[in-house]
Amino acid sequence: MRYSAIEMIEKLVGFPTVSRDSNLDLVEFVREYLAEHGVESHVVPNPEGTKANLYATVGPAVEGGVVLSGHTDVVPVDGQPWDTDPFTVTERDGRLHGRGTCDMKSFSACGLALVPEMLAAGLKRPIHFALSYDEEVGCQGAPSMIAELVERLPAPRAVIVGEPSDMRLVNAHKGISGFETVVTGCEAHSSQTHRGVSAVMNAARLIHFIDEMARECASHPRPESGFVPPYTTIHVGMVKGGTAGNIISRKCRFVWDLRNMPDDDPQSYLERFEAYCRDEVLPEMRRISPEADIVTRENYSTPGLRAEPGSAADALVRALTGDNDTGVVSYGTEAGQFQEAGFSTIVCGPGSIDQAHQPNEFIERSQVDLCMKTLRRLIELQAAGA
Repeated sequence: MRYSAIEMIEKLVGFPTVSRDSNLDLVEFVREYLAEHGVESHVVPNPEGTKANLYATVGPAVEGGVVLSGHTDVVPVDGQPWDTDPFTVTERDGRLHGRGTCDMKSFSACGLALVPEMLAAGLKRPIHFALSYDEEVGCQGAPSMIAELVERLPAPRAVIVGEPSDMRLVNAHKGISGFETVVTGCEAHSSQTHRGVSAVMNAARLIHFIDEMARECASHPRPESGFVPPYTTIHVGMVKGGTAGNIISRKCRFVWDLRNMPDDDPQSYLERFEAYCRDEVLPEMRRISPEADIVTRENYSTPGLRAEPGSAADALVRALTGDNDTGVVSYGTEAGQFQEAGFSTIVCGPGSIDQAHQPNEFIERSQVDLCMKTLRRLIELQAAGA
């Protein structure tokens, strides 16, 4: 089984691996493809057995390898005005359209298409593949795989996370944490507000407090950081509560996320929020209804990627791309998780984040060519043991 880069992109995009669904068909395809080339892979399933990570090593089991990391899941297409089938690659005017072409199946596809060349090159140092699930919903899949890589792989010198960066070096990105807050009040007739506790109105107080924290962050920007925007952001994305306009609401739920600067502690904001709930809002609610409550759950938390100028990954990717600039991005990836586990890590992949999550998502064919050229340089270096 041999595929060109475009053929492999078509194959991977053809698996509709939206995060809410399984990715097992894609994982099985990759496992079988690698096995046909004599490459053993290791599957790390989720607790339910409905999804899985996969990692594999091409070349000798020695130190100095390079990990190519990519996620297999994609965001939904529901309600988006696509001109073509999102899970069939369509080429138009030098662009490959399809869900995941940009974010981020093309990077993994380029690496997988080059497996025969890796084997033929007689690598002295290995190239590892690391494919994860559920990146799009908080990088929830990668940690279990990373734990196995730490335990089982001879120490790699670098990890390259192939998120869309126009094949430019990105050495820092923000962290992301996701929270869900549920406010429980006490129902009553809307003409008797003294007898009820409005979950919706108290949720509004909490959302206002979150907005105040967000404004405080924005008032202390750090333009020298290179981030856009150059501060930690906090955002409430979903609110649902109440049953009717004339009933004091019993339940209100809102979902919020925090995108922290790499050196900013996201837990400090959660602690401030919970202190406000405990000390300011709940006592007033419970004076009317002792059963009133506010519960916040952390759904996910992914660390940012801290800049490490001159690191092994930084030096390697500069050598591969010739990129002497330093880039930072505001989106999150599993790169921070690899870094926390002790791996030298950089983000560098084909495509632009401007096209990610959009209807008619695309990647320029020239970006695919540049990715292939860069990975072929990596093969040369690993074959030379450089």
